[in-house]
Amino acid sequence: MGQGITTWCFVLVAVRKGDRLLVVHEAKHGQKWWLPAGAVDEGETLEEAAVRETLEEAGVHVTLDGVVRVERSVVTDGARLRVIFTGTVADDAEPKRVADRHSLEARWCTLKELEALDLRGSEPLDLARYFARGDPVYPLSVLTAEQAPL
Repeated sequence: MGQGITTWCFVLVAVRKGDRLLVVHEAKHGQKWWLPAGAVDEGETLEEAAVRETLEEAGVHVTLDGVVRVERSVVTDGARLRVIFTGTVADDAEPKRVADRHSLEARWCTLKELEALDLRGSEPLDLARYFARGDPVYPLSVLTAEQAPL
């Protein structure tokens, strides 16, 4: 029987408000702009991590409403699993304006505004274009525990 490999799990959250996407000005990674995202902590579900990371980095409570995709990449010493969630803000809170250890600030941006930001990666632009095209968002039920009833 094969031996398991170490897998690091990460989440990204595309929080949408009309035609705008929530992005954070990161306190690390060169202080560039990106999506609320981060590693899943031990004992935490993917969904719990997505909600926590969005609150920590963007300062807003999010209600997850879908999955864009699940990615897995083999790396030198194991594998990376990354889930890209979609969500909406759960209340009327404004995005973070005061810097802390998680991020410098957060803001809502249109596709045009995203194109002007110094982004860490292409994901915010890719996702804004994805949503503008009306590409599919899958239900949260595509993620479930092993042996859950069908």
